[in-house]
Amino acid sequence: MKSVFLIIAIALSVATKAQVTKVSLQASGLTCSMCSNAINKALKTLDFVDRVDADIKTYTFEISFKANSNVDFDKIKMKVEKAGFSVSGFVATIDFNNIQVKNNEAVTIGDKTFVFVNVKDQSLYGLKQVKVLDKGFVSPKEYKSYAFPASSPGTYHATI
Repeated sequence: MKSVFLIIAIALSVATKAQVTKVSLQASGLTCSMCSNAINKALKTLDFVDRVDADIKTYTFEISFKANSNVDFDKIKMKVEKAGFSVSGFVATIDFNNIQVKNNEAVTIGDKTFVFVNVKDQSLYGLKQVKVLDKGFVSPKEYKSYAFPASSPGTYHATI
C-alpha cells in the first residue's frame, strides 16, 4: 500500500514539474546607463541569478538562472525597488511539463501558485512566456485595469 502512495506522489510531482528558465524584466525610472548599472549589480547579488543582460534602450533586463535553482520573483522585484526603480513589466519563461491550466483557477508550480487569467483551458508543454500581472510587476495603469485583490507572497496572477 505504501508503494502505491509513493508511486502516486512521484507521478503527481512529475506532472506538475516546471522550471523558470529566465525572466524579462522592464524597469521604469531609468534615465541613464548608471541607472541600468545599479539594477544590473543589484540583480547579480541574488544567489539564483546566473546572468543579467541589460538593454538600456528598452529598459529591459534579461535574467538567466542557475539550473535547478529556486527563483524568487518577489526578491527580484525588491532588488529593483531597492536600487531606486520600479518594475513595469515582468515576463517569466517557464519550461512546462503537462501542466493543466484553467481560467481563474490556481495552479501550484514548484513553490509558486499562479492564477491564470484570460486563458483557455489547456495543458502546457515546453517553453511558455508567462506575464505576471500583480501590483509591482506591471505599471500602475495596467494593474488598475485588472483590479485583482492583493496576492500573498508566492501567489501570482498571470497570463500566457
